[in-house]
Amino acid sequence: MSNQQPTAAAAPRSAAADDGEETAREIQVLEFELGGETYCVDIDYVSEIVDRGSVTPVPNAPEFVEGVMDLRGRTTSIVDPKTLLNVDADAEARRIVIFDAESFEDDAAVGWLVDAVHQVDRVSMADVEDPPMDRGEFIKGIVRREEDLVVWVTPTKTVGSSA
Repeated sequence: MSNQQPTAAAAPRSAAADDGEETAREIQVLEFELGGETYCVDIDYVSEIVDRGSVTPVPNAPEFVEGVMDLRGRTTSIVDPKTLLNVDADAEARRIVIFDAESFEDDAAVGWLVDAVHQVDRVSMADVEDPPMDRGEFIKGIVRREEDLVVWVTPTKTVGSSA
């Protein structure tokens, strides 16, 4: 009987601990700039970051597709997230964030044009708020920082939802 009581008592504490772990859980994100604002994406999606090279336009491609480029023998679609997210295109995109092809249902090689890459940072899930209005398909959440807000986007949703 004494063996059962600790087990029964441990179950509620374990559930409470799981809730605490969820809010205290930290995820690494890559922060980048689009149109003067800071955005981030879960680092698990990112394969590499490259300088903007020659991008070949593709006739009749969707508006958000800038074109394609050859990246180590693989044709990679280059997407302009400013078009997807309705961001002012003041600055010139100088870097490309290449996403892990396994993150996409069709194993597509995809890269995003970004103005600048800032850093890899840890985000506590306790600091992430739900996206405003009905933009949940593109935006995972808003990361609240002391001095500003960072928009957390999901690349598989933005590309898949608009393709």
